[in-house]
Amino acid sequence: MMRYHFIAIGGAVMHNLALALHHLGHSITGSDDQIFEPSRTRLENYGLLPAQLGWFPEKINAEMDAVILGMHARGDNPELLEAQKLGVRIFSFPEFIAHHSQDKMRLVIAGSHGKTTITSMLMHVLKQAGRSFDYLVGSQIEGFETMVQISDAPLIILEGDEYLTSPLDPRPKFLWYHPHFALISGIAWDHMNVFPTWESYVQAFRDFSNSMPSDGYLVYDESDDALTTLMKEDGLPGLHVGYSAHSYRVADEQCFLITENGREIPIEVFGEHNFKNIQGAYLLCKQIGLTDDEFYDGISTFKGAAKRMECWKNTSKEVVYRDFAHSPSKLKATVDAVRLQYPKREMLAVFELFTYSSLNAAFLPQYKNSMQAADEAWVYYNPTQLELKKLPFFPSEQVVRDFNHPQIRVFTDSRELFENLKKRNQENSALLLMSSGNFNNLPLEQIL
Repeated sequence: MMRYHFIAIGGAVMHNLALALHHLGHSITGSDDQIFEPSRTRLENYGLLPAQLGWFPEKINAEMDAVILGMHARGDNPELLEAQKLGVRIFSFPEFIAHHSQDKMRLVIAGSHGKTTITSMLMHVLKQAGRSFDYLVGSQIEGFETMVQISDAPLIILEGDEYLTSPLDPRPKFLWYHPHFALISGIAWDHMNVFPTWESYVQAFRDFSNSMPSDGYLVYDESDDALTTLMKEDGLPGLHVGYSAHSYRVADEQCFLITENGREIPIEVFGEHNFKNIQGAYLLCKQIGLTDDEFYDGISTFKGAAKRMECWKNTSKEVVYRDFAHSPSKLKATVDAVRLQYPKREMLAVFELFTYSSLNAAFLPQYKNSMQAADEAWVYYNPTQLELKKLPFFPSEQVVRDFNHPQIRVFTDSRELFENLKKRNQENSALLLMSSGNFNNLPLEQIL
């Protein structure tokens, strides 16, 4: 049994790593200054919820085996300072995962969009095929209790995030993993607070590609011009294989994959971006030894990750989907997917500007034409979030101009948005709700 203390235990991955280590029999303690659902209830169910919110340096002692530091903590965190003073070993969570997977075959999914979905596809297919593997994924997946698993399995599947490692380590998280097999789904500028220029963002993926061994295998979306240009650079190690969308057809709001021998496989996810995701996952599964039958049997029952094209309602009258889309590329892919799946329905797409980048007035032009496939586009942002992120206010007129949609409405009052959603036309309609936040805690289930 090891003794681990988590600084910022309430984070999505952090609390799941805490649960995974608890399930292995280790002693877990932790602290945080804010813990939201579902982290709070999940930690409480296993006796790991801190008794009080806040930071308590007296929790740290020299007998601890390690402190695991979350990105939410600050560099001057009093518990972190105490651990440094006592000489306790300090890990970021990607460093900890890398430490425990150094003897495993490592498969990493990276890219500006689709990481969670592709990682989830691989996990689902491998589980259905009865394979043993560890994993780290950025969302809750049906059939998996936690978002992290650590065991003696020979393979680990990792969602590779390009965001900063920790307050002590400004490198992208995915540089810790050094994959034998990897996938990059695309490069579309994101995280403006960390990567202030397009060039600095592309450099992160160049560094990731360079982190692979000389015999590594990397697949990438060949329709992405920036990514294709990067993959053609001299000196990058390993074999690089481009992919495009898997063959498919859509009929009567049902999608079918078409295999090389002409077999049609009904699937539960949809959208051009997901057909690309499936093809990338297929190529990786072939590399690690799965048969075509194992892959297609597994992917046919894949329903997606939580908040990734999650179906809330599906009737002959109306369909409602919730999605995590926040960046321009994710937003466009999601809106286009719903239009492709439901071409005859009246489509309303509702989007919340929530992240640092999306609430930055200089970044807003990146959203131009991202919602064009919707009949109506509603955009919401909370002026309070601008204050919290210390960003200057911008008027609704700028959102209208930058999004460039002919039928756009902009809301800055969540209650006004809620009342309009309740009054929407539901006849032969498709409603798409997209946010990495929660629309200022609106009870959206009441609009169904």
